[in-house]
Amino acid sequence: MDQRKIDRISELTRISRVRSLTQEELEERVRLRQEYIDAIKGSLVSQLENTYIVEEDGTRRKLKQKK
Repeated sequence: MDQRKIDRISELTRISRVRSLTQEELEERVRLRQEYIDAIKGSLVSQLENTYIVEEDGTRRKLKQKK
């Protein structure tokens, strides 16, 4: 997610403190917030997929996803 979209989320939040958002603005904010959450989750999953556990004997094992 680029900085422009994050700034827009912040702008809509500031506007909502001053006045009620229009229906279009509410929908845009919901869409942008969900996109932001999806980006954060994707980043976290990617990081965890590249995480290894180093045992005391020096062996490395890949971190497994819980079901």
